[in-house]
Amino acid sequence: MTLLDTLFARGEARRAALVVAETGEAQSYDELREAVDDLAGALAGLGVGRGSRVALVVPDGPDLVRLLLSLAALGATAAPLNPAYKREELEFYLDDLRPELLVLPAGEAPAARAAAGAAIPTVDVEDGRLGGAPAVFDPARHDDVALLLHTSGTTSRPKQVPLLQRNLAASVRSIADFYALGPEDVSYCAMPLFHVHGLLASAFAAMAGGGTAVVPRRFAPRPFWPQLRRFGVTWYSAGPTLHRMLLERIDADGPPLTLRFVRSCSSALTPALMAELEERLGVPVVEAYGMTEASHQMASNPLPPASRVPGSVGVSAGAEIAIADGDGRLLEGGPGEVVIRGPGVTPGYLNNPEANAEAFFDGWFRTGDRGSLEADGYLRLEGRIKEMILRGGENISPYEIEDVLLRHPAVSDAVCFGVDDEKYGERVESAVVLQGEADARELAAYCRERLAAFKVPDRIHVVESIPRTATGKLQRKRVGVLLAEAE
Repeated sequence: MTLLDTLFARGEARRAALVVAETGEAQSYDELREAVDDLAGALAGLGVGRGSRVALVVPDGPDLVRLLLSLAALGATAAPLNPAYKREELEFYLDDLRPELLVLPAGEAPAARAAAGAAIPTVDVEDGRLGGAPAVFDPARHDDVALLLHTSGTTSRPKQVPLLQRNLAASVRSIADFYALGPEDVSYCAMPLFHVHGLLASAFAAMAGGGTAVVPRRFAPRPFWPQLRRFGVTWYSAGPTLHRMLLERIDADGPPLTLRFVRSCSSALTPALMAELEERLGVPVVEAYGMTEASHQMASNPLPPASRVPGSVGVSAGAEIAIADGDGRLLEGGPGEVVIRGPGVTPGYLNNPEANAEAFFDGWFRTGDRGSLEADGYLRLEGRIKEMILRGGENISPYEIEDVLLRHPAVSDAVCFGVDDEKYGERVESAVVLQGEADARELAAYCRERLAAFKVPDRIHVVESIPRTATGKLQRKRVGVLLAEAE
């Protein structure tokens, strides 16, 4: 099936598919399909067709969803970019993508316009419409490349990840089925739509279940809870940083009674934060595991009555999961590298045979994550293999140290990383953001009571903020570099 086949298969004609969070304006499945066809015709009139590559620097909101669906209808390839990028960043991505067209919001995005220059044609979207005469177009096929995204680039130069229509269709159908999403479910899109977490899990999976996606034009924590209550939201998905921020802003009316579960992904959810979320919200919190190359979800903790295991990313939920050693031999449980295969996995990085040779073997994809698969099928992650700290021959997971630091009542954020050391190969250092009174000596003592001596950070830096990607992923290597430069 194509992506659109999947998204419109269960949606009742008059049921709201999209709702604008700020205004309450709703668009039914029939109205959305008509709007998508109109936009696809307008894009076809501009010369866009199967295989065309179109970049978008468009803010979150219903317009972006409709544009992405219209490109999918054409069999074209959409490359959504973060509107917060500066000119230099946009120049890099546009040069790497080499799109035939760049879609921009009317009268906005000066950095993107400057980055495009005269080399890339642009078209403005205004009030959900594109100018020009429409043209007829051939429908998409299941093996067309629907999305072209970049890896986060936290450990190397960003790589281009092509995701086929069938990859996306399989992923959103799997997410919808795993959480039993139906027509009565209402999702709130709290995460950016230019990444797979927000786009596939929050928006498209909701539609794949025949339900409704509430899409803010500009996400803000303050109106979040009132909007959830206003629209009867039943679930939302976010990263741990955002979960913490939202917990701090729950108003006197509390979470909506319609909420039936909350999902966490994109970064490790500490058991302490999971417990606090469940206590404050009164619903199950399920941690999931996803990545761009898998069209998002690979594993997740299931909803009750099945077990939710704190510190685990759950069971297979979108991909077959195994553990392998460095030579590609599958192991019984691990620890080792997490490898996956399944219908959502990209066919391979674009124009990067070296990366593909390193990442794929015998039908399996190497995730770059180290973990263990327990006998009951639950997966525990230890961290990125390239981010594991090797101190005196001991492998140290930065996750474990971060979890301990975050349990200290004065710590609101923490990151752990390795620093080159002549004696041990690497030494352990951490950076923390404080929300109360504490110093490095007290925090080290706190860690010493809960960790083996070789895991205790040799140095703890107190900082104002910790760099993260747009989806909340820690940038450990960058923290170490920035701290070294500041000294």
